[in-house]
Amino acid sequence: MATAASKQKSAEKPVFTYEARTREGRVVQGEMAAFNDTAVRAEIRRLGMTLIRVKRKTRPLFSRSKPVQPRDIATFARQLSTMMSAGLPIVQALEIIAQSAEKKTMQDLVNEVKNDVESGTNLADALDRHRKHFDELFVNLVRAGEQSGALEVVLERIATYKEKTESLKGKVKKALFYPTAVIVVAFIVTAILLIFVIPQFEELFQSFGADLPAFTQFVIGLSVGLRENGLLFFGGIAALIAVFIFFKRRSDKFNHFLDRMILKVPIFGALTEKSAIARFSRTLATMFSAGVPLVEALPPTAGATGNAVFRDAVMDMRDLVSAGSPLRIGMQQSNLFPVMVVQMVAIGEETGALDSMLAKVAEMYEEEVDNMVDAMSSLLEPMIMAFLGIVVGGLVIAMYLPIFKLGAVV
Repeated sequence: MATAASKQKSAEKPVFTYEARTREGRVVQGEMAAFNDTAVRAEIRRLGMTLIRVKRKTRPLFSRSKPVQPRDIATFARQLSTMMSAGLPIVQALEIIAQSAEKKTMQDLVNEVKNDVESGTNLADALDRHRKHFDELFVNLVRAGEQSGALEVVLERIATYKEKTESLKGKVKKALFYPTAVIVVAFIVTAILLIFVIPQFEELFQSFGADLPAFTQFVIGLSVGLRENGLLFFGGIAALIAVFIFFKRRSDKFNHFLDRMILKVPIFGALTEKSAIARFSRTLATMFSAGVPLVEALPPTAGATGNAVFRDAVMDMRDLVSAGSPLRIGMQQSNLFPVMVVQMVAIGEETGALDSMLAKVAEMYEEEVDNMVDAMSSLLEPMIMAFLGIVVGGLVIAMYLPIFKLGAVV
C-alpha cells in the first residue's frame, strides 16, 4: 500500500485545463494535476459535473509569471482564517485574497477556487481540484474543519503548520546547499585551470630541458588526460546524473536505498533523522488536533516526513493502529524513533493529550535542527575555505615548483 502511494507520488503529474458544467447548469473552468486526460474525466464525473473539454496545459518556454510557492499557500491559509474569524463569508474572503495577491498565478488559483465555491462546491473539494498546490494533508484538514464547523480554527493550524514546516525545510536545505555549492565551484575552477592554464605552464616547462618534480608531472598528466578525454569525462558525469534522476523519479526501491544511506551519513544523517521526526510530529499533531482520526491521519503524515524509510515505517504503523495497537507500539517496532519520543507519545495516549505531546516533540526537534544547522554552518565554513585553498593552492604550487627549483640551481 505504501509502495503504490509512493510510486504515484514519485511521478510528476502534468496539469490539465478543463471546462465543465455543474448540476445547476453553471459552466466552470479550472486546472487539475493528473497522469492523463482519462483521470481528469473520471474525477470530473466523481464530482458530479459534465465535462465539456479538457486540454493539457503547456508551459511557455519563457514565462515571467512566478510559480505558486508553499509559502504562498501558507499565507493563503492564514489570510482566509483571519477573514473568516472576522465574520466574512468564504466567497468574499477568497475574492479579497485574490485581489491582494501579488503573483498572477496565485490570483488565478484563488479565483478558480472561489468560482468552484460559488457554484456550490465545498471548499475541500474545490481545493482538491488543485492537488499541485493543495496536497492531501491540506485537503483532509479542511474537510475535517468543514465537518466540525471550525474551519477558521483548522485553517489557522494549517497556516502555522505550513510556516513551521517550510522554515524547517529551508534550514535543512541551507545546511546542504552551502557545501554542495562550494564543491561544484571548486570542481569548475579546477577544470578551468587544468584545461586552459596548466597547458601554458607545460609549454614553458618544456623549454627548461630538465626533469620536473613528481607533483608537477602528476598535475600535468591530469591536464593532458582531461583535455584528451574531456568529452568522455563530462559526458560520463552527465550520464550518471541523468541515470540518478531517472531512478530517483521512477524507482521506489532506489529512493528507499538512497534515503537509508543518507540516514547513515555522519552529521547529515542525524540532521535528516531529526528533521523527519519533527515533520512527523508536527503533521500528526496538526491533523489529530483538527479531529482527523489517527488511522486516516497517518498516510498524509507518512508523505510529509520527507524520507522513504520513515514513510514506509509510518505506513506500517498505520496497519498496526488500524488493527487496534497503540501508536507507541508501532513507533517502537520501527526502531526509528528515540525512546524519549516513544515515551512522550505513550504519555499522550494515556492522558488523552496526544496532539499536545506531539506538538512538544515537534518543537523540541525543530529547535535541535536549528541548532545543528547553526553549528554546521560555523564548522563547515572554515573547512570549506581550507578545502578550496588546498585544491586551488595545490595547483598553483605544482606549477611554481619547477620555477623555484630552477631558481635554486641558478
